[in-house]
Amino acid sequence: MTQENLVRFEFRNIKKNEAEQTAEIERICFPSNEACTPEMMYLRVEKAPEMFLVAVDKATGKIAGFINGLSTNETVLRDEFFQNADLYDPAGENVMILGVDVLPEYRRIGLASEMMECYKNRERQNGRKRLILTCLESKVAMYRKMGYEDNGMSVSSWGGEQWHEMTCKLGKGIPEAIAKTALELG
Repeated sequence: MTQENLVRFEFRNIKKNEAEQTAEIERICFPSNEACTPEMMYLRVEKAPEMFLVAVDKATGKIAGFINGLSTNETVLRDEFFQNADLYDPAGENVMILGVDVLPEYRRIGLASEMMECYKNRERQNGRKRLILTCLESKVAMYRKMGYEDNGMSVSSWGGEQWHEMTCKLGKGIPEAIAKTALELG
């Protein structure tokens, strides 16, 4: 984590009263055919707040970006994960990442990468085996830099798009300092 972003942002789990903020950020970050509906965002926050990671701008107290997902024992990200929060299994060994959102004014400072690294470390500490996400062709290289492998075209056609499915395997054993940071976030 860069020292500048560590000082500027607080990385933590979402609070239930922040569901409206995340729904609005999702609306800004994704086209309407791809975005999570406000109702579904509220439901995800209600059912699985520990599966969110938010980056809060310390100067404003507002969320600058967030990641949300659902843990499961399934190994393929299918469209139903975007529509049904009941697929959440708190003991699941995999995490289906359903959104990586960063407001436009906070882009290009490494915030998404830092959130992803923090999320990976936290979920590794939680005993997860892999993170799975889908992305458009234009984002494949970005996720490769973050440690994800391209599995080719996804079975998901969420929003009428063609997606690549990307997987990040979470190996065992992380440095103690990283583990401590991940635990503090959890």
